[in-house]
Amino acid sequence: MTSCAPDGRPPDLMFLLSWASQALTSEHAAGLAEVGISPRAHCILLRAQSGGLTQRQLGDLCGIDKTTMVVTLDQLEAAGLVRRQPSPTDRRARLVAVTPQGEEVLRRAQEVAARIQQDVLEALPEPDRTAFLDAIGVLVAGRLAGGQRGPARGC
Repeated sequence: MTSCAPDGRPPDLMFLLSWASQALTSEHAAGLAEVGISPRAHCILLRAQSGGLTQRQLGDLCGIDKTTMVVTLDQLEAAGLVRRQPSPTDRRARLVAVTPQGEEVLRRAQEVAARIQQDVLEALPEPDRTAFLDAIGVLVAGRLAGGQRGPARGC
């Protein structure tokens, strides 16, 4: 299926982007499940890897609300993938650090994400791949930014 537009009309951009997003999201979630994490946890591990970020900052970067962030961090901490520690500058805030075990899970998750991206992009002729990524990047960074910060930044 390429479009829900009636015959003779241009393809329906909203439909195509939605369809592609849903299919890619499902494939990504299934791949990450093999590693034992969710896409949300993947985003948190990826963003927390550099260190020095609070729960709130990570939630903002990943587009995760406060309650969901706490639940997800509880799960990651229980699995030994992250640890929370008090911020030295704000006693109310907690910094999130990725553990060595979390680094290993993140490495494997990144391999899964890269493999899926490569597989998807291989459907396009090689010269079109970069152009496609550049074009979708321009749309997401500009006209389609819509104030969202998580997925648009590459989680």
